[in-house]
Order: sequence, then C-alpha cells, then structure tokens
Amino acid sequence: MTKTLVCGVDNSPTAAAAARKAAELATALGAQLHLVSAYGKLEAETVEVGSDRFLVTNEMEADRITGAITVDLHRDFPGLEISTWSGSGRPGEALVRAAERLDADLIVVGNKRVQGIARVLGSIARDVAAHAPCDVYIAHTHPA
Repeated sequence: MTKTLVCGVDNSPTAAAAARKAAELATALGAQLHLVSAYGKLEAETVEVGSDRFLVTNEMEADRITGAITVDLHRDFPGLEISTWSGSGRPGEALVRAAERLDADLIVVGNKRVQGIARVLGSIARDVAAHAPCDVYIAHTHPA
C-alpha cells in the first residue's frame, strides 16, 4: 500500500498543479506527502537593512516555496500530513535523494518540461523516471 509520496515543487504554476495532484493522491491513499524544492548549489548573501544584517540563502527561498504550497494545500486538504524538505542539486537529483531517504512509494512530478524539444534534451520528469527508487506519476499540469 502506498504510504509515502514525494512531490517536487518550485515557484511555478505547473509545480503547484503537480502538488495539488499529489495531495489528491495522498488523501485518497491515506499517505503522507513530502514536498521537495531543489535550490542548486548553496548561495548566501548578507543583506543590510538599516543597522540590521540578515543572511539570505537560496535554501531559505526553497523553504519559503514549500511552506507557501503547504499552506495552500492545507486549505483544501486539512487532514493531510505534509512535510517539506529543501535539497541541494538539480531538481531530479533532489527528488530521487528524498525518495530514497524517505523510502517513498511514489514520486509525483509535473510535465512542465516534457513538451517539445525538451523531450530530446531531457526533463525533470525523465531524469526522475530514469533514477527513481519507486514508481513515478507524471501529473498533467498544462491546460488542454
């Protein structure tokens, strides 16, 4: 029985649609949903506002994205258990690592880059499908 779903998200409408599909699947299956956002290589910068200094990283932005999507999903799926994770590296790599770490049953990805020339050059969905330790569900995230 499917108990752990992993879904990759970024700050795009297609990722939000994939997360929504993953939430629907997780709810129907009684599974936990883990949202993953990749941030590439860690980058940090110090920002000064008046006399205050703040450290800002791209990992923090990835955390913000998964948090915002979690809030949105909880409105429509209030009983769904959702956790978040930010991973370094390329999106496909981060999703596969998260699925391995969580012993996931299913990875949900959107079809953001499965159109046109990207089919030849590669896509996150193709990378995940090639290396996933579990089943992969490619959610239709483009309007008809």
